[in-house]
Order: sequence, then structure tokens, then C-alpha cells
Amino acid sequence: MAQNAFDQLSKQYLEEFLAPIGTVQRQYEIPGEAKFVDVWFVPDPNRVQPDLGLLGQMVQSSCLLEPYRNAPTRTEVRVSVMKLIWIQEDERRKAQNPLPESDLPTLWILAATSFRPLLEEAGCFLKPDWIPGIYFMADLLKTAIVVIDQLPETEETLWLRVLGRDATQERAIREVLALPLDHPWRDRILRLLASWKVRIDLNEIENFSGQEALMALSEAFLQWEQQHEEQVRREERQEIARNLLRTNMPLETIAEVTGLKIAQLQQLQAQQDS
Repeated sequence: MAQNAFDQLSKQYLEEFLAPIGTVQRQYEIPGEAKFVDVWFVPDPNRVQPDLGLLGQMVQSSCLLEPYRNAPTRTEVRVSVMKLIWIQEDERRKAQNPLPESDLPTLWILAATSFRPLLEEAGCFLKPDWIPGIYFMADLLKTAIVVIDQLPETEETLWLRVLGRDATQERAIREVLALPLDHPWRDRILRLLASWKVRIDLNEIENFSGQEALMALSEAFLQWEQQHEEQVRREERQEIARNLLRTNMPLETIAEVTGLKIAQLQQLQAQQDS
């Protein structure tokens, strides 16, 4: 159950980033086979991609993303590659013209951790134009294993490190908490982290071993809860202010009643007049 719960949360997390820039399908069924891809992503060239760091670099073209909270086994790696091949062949069949090799989907196995023997048996190697922690298989396979706990702890890797575990995840969550309040992703990710914490508390996720990560999740939950309450109170004050503005009450009086600034009231008034 633990693996399945985190599997679902990881898919939801990735969808949050990718939905604005392309088509995301979770549990995408392989045509003609009783197997599912965790996340199938096709970028939309007409949408502007935000700065997603390493994750953005990975999803420049269509790809499969298979997250693992624990080190993937040999069988899991083989099955992931098998899914990729099935999807590639399905894309070939659907293409009206011969599909160039460069247009075939790529597989990214997102492993919270891994072990050296598996990487060696898979023939994995590092590429000089990619950061450490990303192990590519032979070019023919169009597959890479992203070992999250080996990624450098930089802003570029933050959104992937949140999917790590134990101390790696704990430090990543604290980096999210330290982001400016107006950061475009901060509130959205705090909302997802809060849902993780709730599901742990409800025992939907069992055997959560990272105490430090759990403490960071608790802090993320509290911050999100506080921000949510503040937003609700702010919206309530604005609604009161709108009603008072309709009575032509002086702005100074409304400011005293609601605690809003004159400039905020003028903005609300302009919105009502438009």
C-alpha cells in the first residue's frame, strides 16, 4: 500500500508541473496491453514553458515518467523499458509518415535512490552535457535513470528532489518553504505536500521511514494551512469592502472597518466600475 500511495502522489505532483505546458495522462494504458504508464507527457509547442529547471529540460519532447520511491528492481526497470517500446511502436503506427528516431518518446525512470550493481548491469553512463545523477542507457533504448539522491542540491533540481526520500526530501521541502511567498510554484507545491501529510496521518501511506522528512511535511502543512486561512480572511474582507463601496461610504471609513489599504479599496472600486 505504501508504494501505491506514493506512486499516486508522485503522479499528481508531476501533473501539477506538466499540465500547463502539454498533455498529461496518468495511468496511460498501453494500447492492446493490460499495462499502464505512470505518466505520459506530450509537450504543447504553443504553450510557453515556465522555468522548471532540470524537469523542464527532461520534458522537451514526449516522454514517459516512471517514479519510484524505493530503488527500482531489475524487473521494474525491464518492465519500464518494455512499456517504452510498446508506446514507441504505437506512435509509429499512428504516424502518417515515417517517424524519425529523434521524435520517438523517451523514458525517465525517477528513482529516489538506486544501487551501483543495477546501474552497471543496465550499462548506464553519465553524459557530460547533463548534471551528475542522471544515468543514461544505450542511445538505442532512449532511457535514463534519474537517481534523485545523487542530484546536486541546486535550484535547478529542486522540483525533482521533492520526490526523493528521507534527508534528500526533507532538505528539498525546506527549500520550498524558503521560497518567496510570491513564487509562482510555492503555494501549489505546498498544497500537494499538505495532502501528502494528511494521507500519512490517515495511514494511507504506511511505514513512512523519514522522520526528518515527516517533520518538514508537517511544517509545509502548517504553512499552507495558515496561508489558506489568510486568503479566506482576505477574500472575506474584500467582499465586505465591495458591499460598502456600493453604499458610497468614504474610503477612509471602509479602510477602518475592513483593515484594507486605501490603494486596495481604490483597486476594488475600479473593478466594480469597469
